[in-house]
Amino acid sequence: MWKRLSVIWLAVRGDGKRLWYALGHPQAPGWLKVGTAAIVLYLLSPIDLIPDMLPLVGVLDDLVIVPLALRWLLARLPTHIRAYAEQRAGGGVPSAKGWTDHIVR
Repeated sequence: MWKRLSVIWLAVRGDGKRLWYALGHPQAPGWLKVGTAAIVLYLLSPIDLIPDMLPLVGVLDDLVIVPLALRWLLARLPTHIRAYAEQRAGGGVPSAKGWTDHIVR
């Protein structure tokens, strides 16, 4: 399980930081906290769309679903919270577009 989480973390590192800082904003909406909890529960849950017992394919569904879910949550943030999270995560410099930008936005 730790190997799966580390691979997913490499894929969503920048979005994870932005989500963390958005959650720490005083005006973070409740739906953001619920959505983040759902993503974490999905990652830790033994129930998957494709079982992890299948060597490469089992982790592949997590590598697709989790980044898309993160991008979906981040795209729906109010602009002032999104700007705050971007500034905290990237030091005020807008981050480079991720590999899921063309899919969600």
